[in-house]
Amino acid sequence: MQFYYGDQMPLRILDEAEFWKHQEEEHTVVIRELVKGLEPEFVDALNKWETALGETHRQVIGYIETVIRSGSNVSYELYQHVLQLVSYCLQQSLSFIRLCEQIKTESSAVSGNPTAKVVLNHIIRESEYFTGIAQALLYSNQGREI
Repeated sequence: MQFYYGDQMPLRILDEAEFWKHQEEEHTVVIRELVKGLEPEFVDALNKWETALGETHRQVIGYIETVIRSGSNVSYELYQHVLQLVSYCLQQSLSFIRLCEQIKTESSAVSGNPTAKVVLNHIIRESEYFTGIAQALLYSNQGREI
């Protein structure tokens, strides 16, 4: 993501969050479908993650709509709420990565499925991409006003 969007930055980072939260939500399904015999505790965790990621995705969409309606007049308060949401999305992605790492290392169903390991590594890398974007934005905005 490029950081030359100026006033469009809140919308740009929300677009990224919207895309990646939807991806992570879909990834919960991919893992469950790909790994036959996945342990029930991981299936249950992935089902809960699917719901949580879907809720976050809807929240991001709501903020996108609010920013669009604000036009070029994004208030300081709204911008701060966007940053808080991005921070939440970042923490959520880091937790999702930990779950994927746990499944990769602790699931016996994954240990015998080389394709599942490759897919989990890919899913982890994709979530790490979003965390990098989110961290860059959050760190570049520490103490800064719009």
